[in-house]
Amino acid sequence: MKALTLAVVMFLSLPVPRSTPPIPTPSDHYTRLARKGGKWYLSDNGHAVYCYGPVMFVNQLQGGLQRVATFCQGEKPIVPLKD
Repeated sequence: MKALTLAVVMFLSLPVPRSTPPIPTPSDHYTRLARKGGKWYLSDNGHAVYCYGPVMFVNQLQGGLQRVATFCQGEKPIVPLKD
């Protein structure tokens, strides 16, 4: 009985392990910086894109102007916008 009591007391005196918050990755930091001052736009193909550059007009091959958003996240730095 003494051994059981001693084991319980020793078990309760052990420090409780605490979890540490996850360390943010550098990509998370740059993503948050890039989103500062940005805006969501509707692209020409119907998807929403987040861009933090100015909206500009560029010449099309067939003639005329195409409205585009610049400095967009993802694969394309310039995305044609839906009018």
